[in-house]
Amino acid sequence: METSIFLNQLMVIINNLLQNIETYIGGLEFSKLSDILLYNPKEPLLFSSGAFLFIFLVFMIGYYCLRKKVDGRLLFVTLFSYYFFYKSSGFYFLLLLIVTVSDFYIARRVAKGKYPRLWLCLSLLIDLGLLAYFKYTNFFAGMVAQMIGGNFQPWDIFLPVGISFYTFKTISYVVDIYRKKAEPMESLLDYAFFVSFFPTLLAGPITRATDFGPQIRKPLHISREMFAQGVFFIIIGLFKKAVISDYISQNFVDRIFDNPTLFSGGEVLLGLYGYCIQIYCDFSGYSDMAIGIALLLGFKIPMNFNAPLTADSMTDFWRRWHISLSTWIRDYVYISLGGNKKGTLRMYFNQMVAMTACGLWHGASLNFVVWGVLHGALVCVHKFWSQTVLKHDRRYHPSGIRRFLSVFITFHVLCFTWLFFRCKDFDSVWIMVKQLFTKFNPSVLPDVFMGYKYVFMLMIFALLTHWIPDSWQNRCVRVLEKGGVVLSAIVITIVIFIIMQVKSSEIQPFIYFQF
Repeated sequence: METSIFLNQLMVIINNLLQNIETYIGGLEFSKLSDILLYNPKEPLLFSSGAFLFIFLVFMIGYYCLRKKVDGRLLFVTLFSYYFFYKSSGFYFLLLLIVTVSDFYIARRVAKGKYPRLWLCLSLLIDLGLLAYFKYTNFFAGMVAQMIGGNFQPWDIFLPVGISFYTFKTISYVVDIYRKKAEPMESLLDYAFFVSFFPTLLAGPITRATDFGPQIRKPLHISREMFAQGVFFIIIGLFKKAVISDYISQNFVDRIFDNPTLFSGGEVLLGLYGYCIQIYCDFSGYSDMAIGIALLLGFKIPMNFNAPLTADSMTDFWRRWHISLSTWIRDYVYISLGGNKKGTLRMYFNQMVAMTACGLWHGASLNFVVWGVLHGALVCVHKFWSQTVLKHDRRYHPSGIRRFLSVFITFHVLCFTWLFFRCKDFDSVWIMVKQLFTKFNPSVLPDVFMGYKYVFMLMIFALLTHWIPDSWQNRCVRVLEKGGVVLSAIVITIVIFIIMQVKSSEIQPFIYFQF
């Protein structure tokens, strides 16, 4: 598709969508335009919000007007990315600027080969130091106070959205240069564009310079297939987040977790199922929208989820769930510790350390540490059973009834571990477990299914779509490709209409924004 033709067709989308967008935005009035443009902690600029859709459509016009001016286009997107970050974290966007500038120049020092380890340590000190202060100060200070018997009052430290994601992005850049797997970028603008690229800025996927860098200065070209894929991923992501995840959360899951003693064990189990589906649809929905938006801008970023609820082991789960994080932990923690090169016992130890770090990455709480330790232990148990006892290949997958049982068991083990992820403390976990095993009461389940029939219909739909072959997705993309911009506008309008019917009055933030 020629870019000039694409720009004209983009205007068709804008004309169609603006006719339906006012209600989705929530009654946008020009007198309230400042509320949309300025930072408001209660109204972050979310992909699933009408305000973002409105601003993004305006942004796209400017983006394609600058399509032939590479530096102008990169600067335009970078400035918008910083504005996007400002809308989420206020003036803490300056942290992103500090990390970007420092790592850009440190990486160049590392590449020169004079005291590279010293410069690498400085980079890690800055990146991990900022991450530790904003995310873990209260956690570790509280632990120390508890050990010495002190009375600790948590300090009022704001956690900037996305800090866990962009610090990992910059760390991988400097480490890859230190390992001589990449060359430093020549332009600060290019590097700022890479680090701040707004589709992936707040909640991933965690892109790497080795994959993303070569695309930055390529001529802008968006094929019909890329456009159709982009629209498809945006539609799927919106539906996952704003329809499935938000609806089952507000109408069932939150009620169970907020007051578990009011519900039977059977309802608690259904709430666990619901949260597993909720967090998948919420996070994968964000990733899908990020991938789709990037495609509309002419960039390809890797998939972050691959039907994780069909995993037949916890090892398989981490090959399918938050792939950009699991591969980052593998490459920069597990392998840095020695991986599987220093014997079996050391391999298990390295695996436990890596998964514990993964748990701590998710949040400054003992709950997340236990969650990471549990996942590490389960991965180690699976590796021992599969590779040592059964002598299977590392990529072995069972088939037939064995696969069904493996998926069934893995899913339920996964649901149990989500307790530590969702509950605020261990007492809440214990209450949920107690309700589950002592007050199951299956007689109430028929009434529960009828009372929450739409919730369970969405949950079943989300599970069934996990098993849809990739060829079906490719067919949907081809249909959108043949239908062109008009069909895409119609489908997006339909999805927005559905969202308007089920959404609450308040915009629900993405779960992974807290990490």
